[in-house]
Amino acid sequence: MSRVSYRTVAVGGLSVFYREAGPPDAPILLLLHGFPSSSRMYEPLLGRLAATHRLIAPDLIGFGHSEAPDPAAFAYTFDRLAEVIDGFTVALGLRRYSLFVQDYGGPVGFRLALRHPERIAAIVVQNAVAHEDGLGPLWEKRRAFWADRQAHEAALRDNFLSLAATRQRHLGSDPDTAAYDPDLWTDEFAFLSRPGQDTIQTDLFYDYRTNVARYPDWQRWLRRHRPPLLVLWGRFDPSFQTAGAEAYRRDVPDAEVHLLDAGHFALDVKADEIAALTRDFLVRRAGAGGPSRAP
Repeated sequence: MSRVSYRTVAVGGLSVFYREAGPPDAPILLLLHGFPSSSRMYEPLLGRLAATHRLIAPDLIGFGHSEAPDPAAFAYTFDRLAEVIDGFTVALGLRRYSLFVQDYGGPVGFRLALRHPERIAAIVVQNAVAHEDGLGPLWEKRRAFWADRQAHEAALRDNFLSLAATRQRHLGSDPDTAAYDPDLWTDEFAFLSRPGQDTIQTDLFYDYRTNVARYPDWQRWLRRHRPPLLVLWGRFDPSFQTAGAEAYRRDVPDAEVHLLDAGHFALDVKADEIAALTRDFLVRRAGAGGPSRAP
């Protein structure tokens, strides 16, 4: 097992926490987490992939151990989160990397890709949507919140930030719930219960509507650049339908798509399989990826 280091770096006056493993001169895999998780979700990959890659997994601002500034002074939007992660890559001197994105990590990662296409060696998508096909019936109430925040905010907070919803994001419709460690959702709920998190996460989810509006931009980018693309999808995800996985092939016909017997956070129960698929894909399709670190 490779050593995992736990560090912080200042980016624009904000403290960004990150986990890192693997040789400093190895090809870089930048891992961006989803809601309501943190870089901790990638712990299962850090040891499994560190022999071949340098893995760097930051906590988004407002999540995990990164700074969570007051929403009155910091705009919790996906544009802003992407700006901080862009600054994070500059602070660490990262010139070229593959992306591994899950859930909220997808919108942040696609913003990085559109801003710096020359930096992207490959993309691994794990239950991160870039097509309307992936948004199931659960999204009707969420769209109602975007259309009229004042009328729907109280109900959204009660459901979206609850312990029951946090648990359900992991279990989804998986018939084998005995494989899931309850610490997964109880730890996430502890972070969600910190002062100010209700406003932070509500503001950020209200901004999620901008991601849906940008799906066509992300699709055009994929069609233009045709990056090596691996799509891993937990079929028991209650929010993101499997059609969202297959939709990537419309933009990148040689995308490699795998449906897994897992939920939204597929690493919960399929870490070995995901690690093997990711390692094989990156070695075959991304290679060394060119210079990875600024001189």
